[in-house]
Formats: sequence, C-alpha cells, structure tokens
Amino acid sequence: MVPISIVYQGELRCTAVHDNSGTTFITDAPKDNFGRAESFSPTDLVATALGSCMITTMGIIAQKEQLSVHLDGTRIAIEKHMSTTAPRRIATLVVVFTFPAGIPLYNRARLKEIGDTCPVAKSLHPDIILDVHYNYPD
Repeated sequence: MVPISIVYQGELRCTAVHDNSGTTFITDAPKDNFGRAESFSPTDLVATALGSCMITTMGIIAQKEQLSVHLDGTRIAIEKHMSTTAPRRIATLVVVFTFPAGIPLYNRARLKEIGDTCPVAKSLHPDIILDVHYNYPD
C-alpha cells in the first residue's frame, strides 16, 4: 500500500502528498476546462505516469535480466489527446522514446515488450489508443 493524501485547495487546484516521502505536487485544471493550467492536470499525470512507468519498468527488467543496455539519457515525448465528444476523457496517448546510441539490436524487441506491458499501460482503459514509437539512433 502507498498512502497518498490530496487536499482540494479551491479554484480547481489540488495539493497531493506522497505520505511516505513527504514529496508534494500541485494539480490544476487545464484552461480548456475552466482551470489556469499552471501545473499538471490530472490527465497530464496519467500521461506522465505512462511514460515514466514504461522506462522505469524497462530499467528494472534490464537490471534483473542483466540486459546489455544503457538506458540513462533516454528521452520520452508524450502527446495527450483528449476526446472531442462527451464524455471528456483521454482518447489517445502518443509516446515517442528516443534511446541513447548503443542499444543492441537483439535487446530492442525485449525493451518494447517490457514497455508495452508496464503496470500503467495495463491499467489504462482499453479504449485509450496507445501510439508508442521506439527510436534507436545508429
């Protein structure tokens, strides 16, 4: 169990606390939904959770299976697209990984498998389109 505390501050803003560490962050509603967009929205956090879970899970399995990969410096760009019809929801998440040079060809399929099956990806509603790209510079 991971305890998380959230306090609604008013004006569509919340403060969240990771109780075990004391780390805090603020969420804010997006401008197109009556907010100020001065911080991550709750749906932005879903997109962020997906990208960070994918790379973290790759790192865990790479260590566990002793894959010959160096993931430090991997960049992840995410685009979150909301539905244009009711109900308002995340419709598509485009995730683009750009790995550092030197990832062996024989490990790339395993990294994709790990990323595609991370806990957050497996927790998302199946109607959300996940458009994931894995780029490896030569």
